[in-house]
Amino acid sequence: MDVSIIVPLFNEEESLPELHAWIKRVCDAQGLTYEVIFVNDGSTDASWHVIEGLAAANPEVHGICFRRNYGKSPALYCGFRAAKGDVVITMDADLQDSPDEIPELRRMIVDDGYDLVSGYKQKRYDPLSKTIPTKLFNATARAVSGIHNLHDFNCGLKAYRQDVVKNIEVYGEMHRYIPYLAKNAGFTRIGEKVVHHQARKYGSTKFGLDRFVNGYLDLMTLWFLSRFGLKPMHVFGLWGSVMFMLGFIAVVVVGANKLIALSNGTPARLVTDSPYFYIALTMMLLGTQLFVAGFLGELVSRNSDLRNNYQIAREI
Repeated sequence: MDVSIIVPLFNEEESLPELHAWIKRVCDAQGLTYEVIFVNDGSTDASWHVIEGLAAANPEVHGICFRRNYGKSPALYCGFRAAKGDVVITMDADLQDSPDEIPELRRMIVDDGYDLVSGYKQKRYDPLSKTIPTKLFNATARAVSGIHNLHDFNCGLKAYRQDVVKNIEVYGEMHRYIPYLAKNAGFTRIGEKVVHHQARKYGSTKFGLDRFVNGYLDLMTLWFLSRFGLKPMHVFGLWGSVMFMLGFIAVVVVGANKLIALSNGTPARLVTDSPYFYIALTMMLLGTQLFVAGFLGELVSRNSDLRNNYQIAREI
């Protein structure tokens, strides 16, 4: 099969028939063999009934229905697991992503050799309250991930080689960082294509400003896991040891000053009257806790099923 098109959705009953007709028209014109996988993320409207009708009349249409709303990442995960096409394309169901981009996205994967191609909505039809935070978010994501050629990490319109979607795990709200997940899995041929962005035709957006706060937290989590997920002692143990040694040296200095004063017969205040003594003890306690946290992290990682989850590209 040439293409699998995955469409996660939540309460998009009005746009689904038009979106499917558009996809069908483009793929048939290109002579592509394809499937369309609608993932209904616990919609409360008639979205699932629309999908059932489309599937009954069109053998290329498949549907996955969640019992409740889980989020976009779980929807993509289940769609990736079900996809059978050599190239997998994701797009949103709100008609803001144009199916006319499918042939060129597929060509960039098949002919240009990219592992992943992300859309870039250079001209957006969104208010400034959404576009400005998006620009700041993408700048931070580029700096942290090291993928400097992407301008829009969170664009729903993306194309993947099948190997990519079968070897990454999208969970929580990590759909924003699929290029970063792919890079960490060893798929480094990541490209970008300027795509057409259309104004929303039906309904309203399902995302609020809280996604930017959650996005930054998820980015830090992903960065830490990619750097220290299998070796937590390297960060906790290092900084724990540094803090403990600094605290220990400070205690020694405070005690030495007390002994020197006593040996010289000069009045000396109690060690416990010095604020440096308590600062030193706090540093030693924090250092010990960090070291123990690193040790416990090592025990967890050594007993994890993912401790030897390495990506093998090919074998002979």
